Amino acid sequence: MKISSSQEEYLKTIYLLEKNNKKVRVTDIAEKLKITKPSVNKGINTLKDIGLVNYKAYGNISLTEEGRNLAIGIIKRQDILEMFLVNVLEIEKNKAIEEAKALKYAISEETATKLNKYITEVLHLEDLECGYNINNEKCRNCLRVTLNKQNKKEK
Repeated sequence: MKISSSQEEYLKTIYLLEKNNKKVRVTDIAEKLKITKPSVNKGINTLKDIGLVNYKAYGNISLTEEGRNLAIGIIKRQDILEMFLVNVLEIEKNKAIEEAKALKYAISEETATKLNKYITEVLHLEDLECGYNINNEKCRNCLRVTLNKQNKKEK
């Protein structure tokens, strides 16, 4: 299913808010995305119409199973790109974060999967200090790689 970049941002935001707050309301999304509540209502109703969220006016918002899967994929794409930009291309972390946010909309799921395979199998970047693993939803905030430690051991 192809959805717009703004719809992807809604799904990602709802997913992250659900993980932290459990209950998500229009106001929470508006505050997080720094947009108006009417804009959020319009976006959420569109997502509801295509079966990605559950929502009743003035009620809580939750992701459907399909919506949750899409949100996880969006987050993974961004994480993969961020990891590649920081650890392979050595782009400064804050700049890499912003560029990964923009790039995640430009690559297909197939490209993200191949980039993930390259990062984990060829570069062995799945071994992160915090225990992060791209295939499960551990620490999304810590992307420090032990690759430098591995390189020092090999020398």
